[in-house]
Amino acid sequence: MNLANRLTLIRIILVPVFMLFLLNKITYGEYISAGVFILAALTDSLDGYVARKHNQVTKLGKLMDPIADKLLITAALISLVQMGKLSAWIAMVIIAREFVVTGLRSIAASEGQVIAASIWGKLKTISQIVAIVAIIIDNFPFHYLNIPFDEIAIWVAVALTVLSMVDYLYKGRKIFINSH
Repeated sequence: MNLANRLTLIRIILVPVFMLFLLNKITYGEYISAGVFILAALTDSLDGYVARKHNQVTKLGKLMDPIADKLLITAALISLVQMGKLSAWIAMVIIAREFVVTGLRSIAASEGQVIAASIWGKLKTISQIVAIVAIIIDNFPFHYLNIPFDEIAIWVAVALTVLSMVDYLYKGRKIFINSH
């Protein structure tokens, strides 16, 4: 197992650690969980960089990387809904986008086509990470300034999530037009 795949595996292992600190009444648990979440999110960028730079792109990595990403974000969203910090419909919009895009990319791959990631997908991911962290830490330090940064951040994340899905559907439209 190469370094890139190890980083992906670390991200998967960090998911239950993140949830442990987030969902249990542990002193400073929300801050520890936010730190673990950020660390796990950083491994996403790092594993891709390492894989490309050191020519370590593998079939295992291609399978595990998107699964690890979706596990991390989905675990955070479901946990925040359980805690009453996030509306279920917002979590569902974000999770549904992942199903739609994954399905579309799978269909494209079965037909020998690749729908490349776009800037909208990257912005979506960054905005989701920022919003999740802001919600976890109760908008600290912005709540002292009466700025609803967490609310703004989640709305930006939802907008970019929908926009990136529309972008993927537009790019993959020929798959549906040409299918029999």
